[in-house]
Amino acid sequence: MYRTHLCNEIREEHIGKTVSLAGWVDTIRDHGGVIFIDLRDYTGVSQVVIRNESLMAGVNRETVITVTGEVMKRDEETINPKIETGFVEVAVESLTVLGPSEHVLPFEISDSTATREDVRLKYRYLDLRNPALHQNIILRSKVISRMRKLMEERGFPEIQTPILAASSPEGARDFLVPSRKHKGKFYALPQAPQQFKQLLMVAGFDKYFQIAPCFRDEDDRQDRSPGEFYQLDFEMAFAEQEDVLKVCEEVISDIFRTFSDKKVTETPFRHITYTDSMMKYGSDKPDLRNPLEICDLTEFFADVDFPAFRRKPVRGIVADCTGRSRSFFENSLKFALDIGMKGLGYITLVDGVFKGPIEKFLSEEKKKEIIEITGMKNGETLFFICDAPHIVNRLAGQIRTWLGENLDLIKNDSFEFCFVVDFPMYETDESTGKIVFTHNPFSMPQGGLEALNSMNPVDILAYQYDLVCNGIELASGAVRNHNPEIMKKAFGIAGYTEQDLEERFGALYTAFRFGAPPHAGMAPGVDRIVMLLAGEEAIRDVIAFPLNRNAQDLMLGAPSEVTEQQLLEANIRIRE
Repeated sequence: MYRTHLCNEIREEHIGKTVSLAGWVDTIRDHGGVIFIDLRDYTGVSQVVIRNESLMAGVNRETVITVTGEVMKRDEETINPKIETGFVEVAVESLTVLGPSEHVLPFEISDSTATREDVRLKYRYLDLRNPALHQNIILRSKVISRMRKLMEERGFPEIQTPILAASSPEGARDFLVPSRKHKGKFYALPQAPQQFKQLLMVAGFDKYFQIAPCFRDEDDRQDRSPGEFYQLDFEMAFAEQEDVLKVCEEVISDIFRTFSDKKVTETPFRHITYTDSMMKYGSDKPDLRNPLEICDLTEFFADVDFPAFRRKPVRGIVADCTGRSRSFFENSLKFALDIGMKGLGYITLVDGVFKGPIEKFLSEEKKKEIIEITGMKNGETLFFICDAPHIVNRLAGQIRTWLGENLDLIKNDSFEFCFVVDFPMYETDESTGKIVFTHNPFSMPQGGLEALNSMNPVDILAYQYDLVCNGIELASGAVRNHNPEIMKKAFGIAGYTEQDLEERFGALYTAFRFGAPPHAGMAPGVDRIVMLLAGEEAIRDVIAFPLNRNAQDLMLGAPSEVTEQQLLEANIRIRE
């Protein structure tokens, strides 16, 4: 037997018993003939004591060993109350090397997270020995297991959808897989199981879920690893928006309450329209831990003789900056300039009197009016953001975030959830001037065919919704467009012909002509959920074997060159 107990199981009740432990040599301390080893496995560490130095032949740090010996109480001066096994140790009688460690370690295991990322990813198997990182992967496993249980309790069967699929325009670049049997043709790895899950609803499955891998050939993001990511994908037939949101909030609320001690928003979660979210928070991913809100001051400044705000939208943010030094305001201006603003005006209310660079442009009547509009109180400062219509909200949102962080207003002890709903169906592409989809092209437009026929496309809303937590989009979904005529019109507005529909989405478009139920779904992101629960800032720290920021696997050396024979079989020639 390699072991009778795990390393973290040895306790005072085992004193006097002979046990076997197995694991990695974490530390070695030679006290002149008496050698202490911290032996580590996935549960923790135990101290073992070796008095026969000959047993140490071939034993280095990270060597895998098994030891047998009697459990002893530690000397009083060596008791370590910081660990669960800190009152006992094992007096080693026999030691066997199971896996020698022959190389100098590229980094300290306990300090691996402070190592350069390229080195960590090259030796990821060593990085994963770090207990903190190891626990992140165990947490991920438990979260996924809990997700499955919760979905099954709600009657959702788990169904796997294909990995080899057809290329379709879903917002990102596809990963292509050449076909050996069909010369010049390619499979695509699915960006999401979008068409498959809708086809399952057409096939008569009332519900569906899976922990789905999604593949997108896109650049690195802080909250998404390049290459692939995973989501809890689910779909419901004969369902409306509220049916889907109810399932989502029940499952996600349970997950966060089960795996975190932080405060979690009570259900039902708030619903915030896309328009209100952009106006009040300057983002469609609002961080509700920040109590600051943005107000619209465009109309207020319409009759104020201040050239910088003339004929442009103006936003305001009220914040209590009492006691802040001049450097605080200088830093706020520096930040504003860094994000592309031309300046950052402000006024402060002190004992009923306004002070600040913009004060002289406001009449006494206007000063009273702005207090009524913003609700300013004595000691508070009103910051002004003004720019072009298409960027003013985003800039105001960045100022809101900066103020929240630098005024210590962010509630870091909570998870604040909300649903953002009523996204616009279309937008105008700034570079081409064409009408394009803003979100999921398979979404049902609010108002159906009538809205598509009568409204300005950029004014049409869709039954689309996001789940947001602490400023991070955790899930996205929609009520699906299941009507062929509505789909034809919706895609036509975005420049797609019926022939395009048949060529790019032929299976789905044809299937809907055989009778499709109303259906809707959503897909919470597993990686982001675990990242929040683990308190990590880098999503790679909750993925066992992630690609680096440049979409490379430094451990296995992917992407890599292949042989000429492989290229011939795949009917591919490399262009210079």
